[in-house]
Amino acid sequence: MAGTFNFVVVAPAGEVLNTEVEFILAPGAEGELGILANHSPLIANLVIGVVRYTQNGKVEKMAIGGGFLEVVQNKATILADTAELAESIDVARAEAAKERAEKRLGEKQAETDIIRAEVALKRAVTRLRATEK
Repeated sequence: MAGTFNFVVVAPAGEVLNTEVEFILAPGAEGELGILANHSPLIANLVIGVVRYTQNGKVEKMAIGGGFLEVVQNKATILADTAELAESIDVARAEAAKERAEKRLGEKQAETDIIRAEVALKRAVTRLRATEK
């Protein structure tokens, strides 16, 4: 067994998570990044996606809205644009946000900010994916 290491997630509102984990799988800009104890130092850009981490043998999830991952001296830190633990996500609110974004994209009106609607859709879908068992 590789052992555990400290995992901290910070968003603009403050610290979201600070715990010991066995493994992290994060959505990197170039693909998913897997982190185990004693990983080499690393700084990576993260994209909107689901972070999976193993704690006491159980896989947990959180949705992030992009950010950065730093790994140094057996500690992994995510500085996220947004971060929500799966258990704190309001599924009904995420479904409503997804439907609003899909409606905006489907209307194809000139005043619709397509990029903003696409990002809103991706964040809503990510929040829903984080709550899946």
